[in-house]
Amino acid sequence: MNDKHKCILVTGIGGNVGQGIIRIIRNEFPEIKIVGTNVTEFSAGNHLVDKFYKVPFGYEINYIHVVKNIVLEECVNLIIPSTDYESYFLTKAKDTMNCLIASSGIEALKIYLDKYLSYTYHSTYKIPFAETVLPSKFKNQFDKSIAKPREGRGSKGVFSNIVNAEGFKDEDYIIQKEYDGIEITTAAYISYITGELCGIITFIRTLENGATTYCKVVSDYNGTLENIIKKIMTTLPIRGSFNIQSIVTDSGKIVPFEVNCRISGTNSIRHHFGFCDVKNTVNELIYKVCTQEMNTTNGFAYRMLTDIIYNSDNANGNKEDNFIKF
Repeated sequence: MNDKHKCILVTGIGGNVGQGIIRIIRNEFPEIKIVGTNVTEFSAGNHLVDKFYKVPFGYEINYIHVVKNIVLEECVNLIIPSTDYESYFLTKAKDTMNCLIASSGIEALKIYLDKYLSYTYHSTYKIPFAETVLPSKFKNQFDKSIAKPREGRGSKGVFSNIVNAEGFKDEDYIIQKEYDGIEITTAAYISYITGELCGIITFIRTLENGATTYCKVVSDYNGTLENIIKKIMTTLPIRGSFNIQSIVTDSGKIVPFEVNCRISGTNSIRHHFGFCDVKNTVNELIYKVCTQEMNTTNGFAYRMLTDIIYNSDNANGNKEDNFIKF
């Protein structure tokens, strides 16, 4: 198969992560065919891809079987997962897949899928992380507390101002100390080819319903965050793009509270500031072009709504007579 007939499968195209990945590939690699998957038949992302498939959730028993069939049917060269569960389960099955997976090693994915494992790992290696306990160990020991699902789910299922852990099970939830301060999000890219850190970018941001609506590039905290990232790199098989969410406390301390071991939701924004993690992923895994050090620029971004109007009951594929952007 020559370079003009490559195919990439992007998962989770109903969300902003997958949609951002697709827009970048379309712009940077117009020769590549894009297949998209999602757990629902219709989403705003369907019009972005050449072919769409509905799939089960990543943790469902038949997910891998369904994706394998799509890979064979569409001659997929690379899968770029946009959700935590899909990253984990696709990587776990990578030896049986007939294509590459854009992901870190399975050990890193397992640790960062589970927030309690994330905490225990960071504690073991003396890497900063928010104080975290299982509900059964919660004795109201923090000034302010927040309950979160142990695995994935972004900002869904989060409860603030927890005073007791009644109703929260250890296998489902963790309780974290809630810190006052500025929330920042930091993306890092580690070369799939060399294993070297190629760059980081940090945003201060505003969120609505778990998605970024405004963000601004800041560099004040990058020295400390780079040290944290390099400690992680020495102990876990991290590759490609990943994201650290942190609080900068009033005293200036940086406290990570979650790590997403995949391409994250601001990918389409940071691309324009010189942090081209999606482009680098494709270049390294499809075209074997090694990523050089990234030089980022300053700026800020807002997100706005766009309407996608489908003209029929079929929202499968990128056919311009089938949809209207408004």
